[in-house]
Amino acid sequence: MPIKKFRRGKNIIKALTIACLAAYVPTATAANWFKLQDLNPKKVSLFSGFIEPDLYVMAGTPAGIYNTALKRFIYATPHVNLIGPNFGQSTTFLIQRARLMVRGWLNPHISYFFAGEFGNNAATNIRGQYTPQLQDAHVVFSYIPAARVEVGIIRAPSAEDAMNGYMAYNYVVFPTVINQLMLQPFYASQPSRPYAVGPSGSVLVPGNESLGVNAFRYPGVQVFDWKNWGHWQFAYGAMVGMFGSVSAGNQSSSPLYAARVQESYIFGGHGAFRSDLTGWLWYQYAQPDYLGHSYAMQREGLGFQYLQGYMHPWGRQLKFEYMRGNGWIDAPSAFSQQLGLQPALYQTQLYPNVNNSASGYYVEGGLFLTKHIEANIRYDYYDRLPNLASVGQQRIFKTWALALQYHITPITKIMAGYYFRTVDAPHVASNSPGAAVSKVVDNEFAMQAMISF
Repeated sequence: MPIKKFRRGKNIIKALTIACLAAYVPTATAANWFKLQDLNPKKVSLFSGFIEPDLYVMAGTPAGIYNTALKRFIYATPHVNLIGPNFGQSTTFLIQRARLMVRGWLNPHISYFFAGEFGNNAATNIRGQYTPQLQDAHVVFSYIPAARVEVGIIRAPSAEDAMNGYMAYNYVVFPTVINQLMLQPFYASQPSRPYAVGPSGSVLVPGNESLGVNAFRYPGVQVFDWKNWGHWQFAYGAMVGMFGSVSAGNQSSSPLYAARVQESYIFGGHGAFRSDLTGWLWYQYAQPDYLGHSYAMQREGLGFQYLQGYMHPWGRQLKFEYMRGNGWIDAPSAFSQQLGLQPALYQTQLYPNVNNSASGYYVEGGLFLTKHIEANIRYDYYDRLPNLASVGQQRIFKTWALALQYHITPITKIMAGYYFRTVDAPHVASNSPGAAVSKVVDNEFAMQAMISF
């Protein structure tokens, strides 16, 4: 009897593994993120999910901020040296993502996908409180040739690192340009009292008015599809949506527009890890509201990726992305509230006007040393508010990342990385808060287990 039970258990594990692979790794004839994220495979497990336990380690170095009224230094650890979303510790263990998913087909032409997020991250941190979220909820209608129609909460066409699935992440920590420019936070557009005026035309948003980030998703309607010619594949997606989320509601009186086109040359393979060379262009435009006034927000970018030999010795990957934005630029709060610190230091500085800009890029490479072990290196650069350099509001973030991954299956692995980080604050006084923070930025170690079920 014990032997039979053991064999039965092995069969169950094997069946679950096959079901998960079917859910996330479709055939090579339709291997693009529009397909992988928006349309279900024909044979798909009804229930699935994943969990990501994380370990973060930083020194937690404090910065000394001089208070001219008190005539003394206030010592506090900046958020850059603390772990979000609560910014209470510099070394901690947490469940960053925990997602339960339901997906399937109503008939041969209609597929559906729903997912709830239960992890501890910026998407589930609403007004400073943990609030699980409906992360995905969309239905795809495949009746019209060359134009599949998707309705619901959709991952908007945008940058590659904003569109790809969790199984394709090579690092625990996003590039700064993705984290600050593309992972859109929402704020109450009609607060009970107007936000205080901050430096250089910004407004100061208190934490209790923060409505979480969108996890790259917006409610709306998208038309997408792809076409193959031999080894070549063209794919597109165009979306009209709402600038908001389930928790934030609609934060604009105008639609959000987003579009992306991409061209691939497929060498072989299948799913998220097919061997190919892909290039893409994308654009987003929205008009967020604040106190009845609309502000233009533009985001655009381009990039390419070469991937060949996934989970094979000497398999390799090279990726580059560049993106820029104008209007509605966020400068996240530098500190938590503390006696002696000015509000501009512990509240988010939002720069809504379209003349405010930011841009950045990242380049990364990977090499499989064995079938299961992959080494990765990445450099990312983010230049925030260069238009305000003369008044000391520009910040330049630079990070080198070295990482190792152990791939158990295509959707279950262990990642570890070390991040060498610097923040430059040009044109600021040597005794200013910006200079004080830039001098104490810690390096970071992060480790994650990615477990699918």
